[in-house]
Amino acid sequence: MRPIQDAFPLLQTPKKIFITTHHKPDGDAIGSMLGLALYLKKKGHHVTPVSPNELPNFLMWMPGVELLLNYEAEPKKAQQTLKESDLVFCVDFNDFSRTKFIEQALKDATQPKILIDHHLKPAPTWDYGMSIPEKSSTCEMVYDFINLCNDNALIDVPIAECLYTGVMTDTGSFRFPITTASVHEMTADLKHKGLDHSRIHELVYDSWPASRMRFVGYMLLEKMEVLPDYNSAYMALSRKEMIQYDVHSGDTEGLVNLPLSIGDIQFATLIMERGDEVKFSFRSKGSFDVSTFARTHFNGGGHFNASGGSLKMPLNEAIDYFKKILSDIHPL
Repeated sequence: MRPIQDAFPLLQTPKKIFITTHHKPDGDAIGSMLGLALYLKKKGHHVTPVSPNELPNFLMWMPGVELLLNYEAEPKKAQQTLKESDLVFCVDFNDFSRTKFIEQALKDATQPKILIDHHLKPAPTWDYGMSIPEKSSTCEMVYDFINLCNDNALIDVPIAECLYTGVMTDTGSFRFPITTASVHEMTADLKHKGLDHSRIHELVYDSWPASRMRFVGYMLLEKMEVLPDYNSAYMALSRKEMIQYDVHSGDTEGLVNLPLSIGDIQFATLIMERGDEVKFSFRSKGSFDVSTFARTHFNGGGHFNASGGSLKMPLNEAIDYFKKILSDIHPL
């Protein structure tokens, strides 16, 4: 993969640009995709951001969301858009498999592909890119990309709102260790440009329906299992419970972080039954590397303190397997 600066000549004239991100996109995925899309549109390009599936409700307010195509809902239109594009930008994922529905179309696409991502071990797939795991978020990297293009002056409030959303959510509201000085410098710059940070926080974190509050309460009261011998806690959620509590896309966002608020808990896990597999979300504080844990035992990966994986087995078996791994390696 060549440095992203080598792709700058491709952007000197207006292009048709296809931008996509990972399946079940979060704040950083959507923020980086829309922030980049709005910037490239200001540069005169024709840009189509494409989400693999629907957005969670708490992100539907974001600037540029009206530009989005939902690949799952409109696959033919999205495929035609990809076919007609001159360039493909991929943000916030390190392997085409992370896009799920779009994977094969991206593999078949012959246009130059450009990566902006902060996950470990990117696949050798892209022509150009930035891959920096030390960065807090892909949104921070899009901000860096705009600055590399000497276009900081083009960052307006809508772009700032998109980029701030991703940085805020991926840093846990700036409390995770990945929050470097450059993150705060970026935030200060966005504030100077007119960003209302408290409004973004309210839209993301303080706009729950009552049903989601009850769901979170149920998970903490009835489903959280604390394993003091391992300084760990986990919550498991079945398909039946998802139906019972009317759980929608995004309703589990941030849930895995809650057990880390317990003083002695260093490792938290959310286990969810989805389709024909069981999904795992891992979070840690301190020195436990959940990326290696996920990659070694759960066909996954991610960041040092935030990662995920999956297993194809019944939920009960997956929980038993998870607890056995904990007892075997006694990580904490």
